[in-house]
Amino acid sequence: MKSTLSILALASFFGSAAHAADKTLTISVYSFAQDEYREALYDPFEAICGCKLVVETGNSVERMAKIEANAADPVIDMAVISTQDALALARKDLIQPLDSAKLSNFDKLYDSAKDPIGDNMAVGYTFYASSIVYRSDLVDISSWGDLLGEEMAGQVALPNITTTQGPLTLMMLGKSEGIEGDLSPVISEIGAHSDDIVTFFSRSSELVQLMNQQEVIAAPVGRFAWGSFKDAGLPFAWAEPEEGQAGGMNVMVMTKGNGNEELAYQFMDYWLSTEVQTKIGEMLIDSPANKEVELSAEAAENLTYGADVIESLNIMPAAEVLDKREGWVEQWNAEVIQ
Repeated sequence: MKSTLSILALASFFGSAAHAADKTLTISVYSFAQDEYREALYDPFEAICGCKLVVETGNSVERMAKIEANAADPVIDMAVISTQDALALARKDLIQPLDSAKLSNFDKLYDSAKDPIGDNMAVGYTFYASSIVYRSDLVDISSWGDLLGEEMAGQVALPNITTTQGPLTLMMLGKSEGIEGDLSPVISEIGAHSDDIVTFFSRSSELVQLMNQQEVIAAPVGRFAWGSFKDAGLPFAWAEPEEGQAGGMNVMVMTKGNGNEELAYQFMDYWLSTEVQTKIGEMLIDSPANKEVELSAEAAENLTYGADVIESLNIMPAAEVLDKREGWVEQWNAEVIQ
């Protein structure tokens, strides 16, 4: 009898282990800080859910293409992407609305993160500010318009129009000139000053090198890259322009008909929790969208943090970026990249 019970217990144990192994969630994420994410998010979640996380990384174009190519039989359960990319997927009917009732941490989010692209198709998990990093011993920046001023000629880098920072820079340069809505005049002005621009960069890593070599003394930068300048040993400063800071948000989405919704909701909710968002913030991985998070002064200094900062960001609507990007790129190629 004892032997029979032991066999049954072992069978039950291995059956449970096999069942846990069958619980797999496949997520698509940005490729940065994956070791840190593994420590702060992935491993703890696997321990809680008794499941396996399959993490796929890549650039936005590759990741969106994979979701679209497998629309009939999704291989990705949930993804984190920009608001404009999320809206592009929504317009192609590739993602499904989110039921906020299944996210216990939903009400802890800043209001702007709760339904950032409309129709409950996404939920924000991190914000980022964008301003101008400059050499405070060589120049003083008080306006976005200073980037195109005579004093800065030959010492400025600007982001390429195809980058995340590109449209945000256009928007803020437009604000400095009283231009709202139509940004084509701003592109034309950049084109007129193109000989004064050292380079149009695509990656912040390119910019770090140029500024460390003192070939560039001012450029628009996302707050997530500020640490690379702050710790460089040169007198870099983060500008507080009179027009304010630009900003953006990355969001979580769930692919349509993936069949793994409950586990995806569990993972999303865990990621949005005060505990996890605090841990991720303190590790300087991402800025929190959970308004209950309280960070140390050191972490807060390096992130886009706090209601005053987040509520003052100039955020370009995702629909505007999506609807106008093709025209901006066409004009940019004609007038700036000649």
